[in-house]
Amino acid sequence: MHIKEERVERHVLAVLVDNEAGILARIAGMFTARGYNIESLTVADISADHAISRITIATNGPPHVIEQIIAQLDRLVPVHSVRDLTEAGPHVQRELALVKVAGKGENRIEAMRLADVYRARVVDATTESFVFEITGAPDKIQTFVALMREVGLVEVGRTGVVAIGRGLDAA
Repeated sequence: MHIKEERVERHVLAVLVDNEAGILARIAGMFTARGYNIESLTVADISADHAISRITIATNGPPHVIEQIIAQLDRLVPVHSVRDLTEAGPHVQRELALVKVAGKGENRIEAMRLADVYRARVVDATTESFVFEITGAPDKIQTFVALMREVGLVEVGRTGVVAIGRGLDAA
């Protein structure tokens, strides 16, 4: 008996929806009902008349699961379009995180040095802690958080991925 291992890929989806109550619950419910995972989810109103929102979803799975996710999202009534930014080509992904670090002495100095290397900004400081703001690709944020664990990480708040295709094509 051979067990075939499927290649799991991370995909970022841009979903345009009617800006109405319950749509986010319907989308999350669709993922939950089918056992799909949402790594990250962000929502923003994008139209001047507040009628359309854009939901950016980072998820992962084998190619056939990603295809199912896209097809099932496309079938939801308030969904206007679903675009797989990963498959569509070059795109820009960014995330924002607030990272609280406690430290004194050498740990405090090391936290500031690392923040400088990663271009994190101090947005709050006390004599015993810092809150850093860092933006960038998700892997940059993850690496920064891992390094801060070594010097006194207290708490992390992350926005989730926001992504947009490069060039003139719209999602």
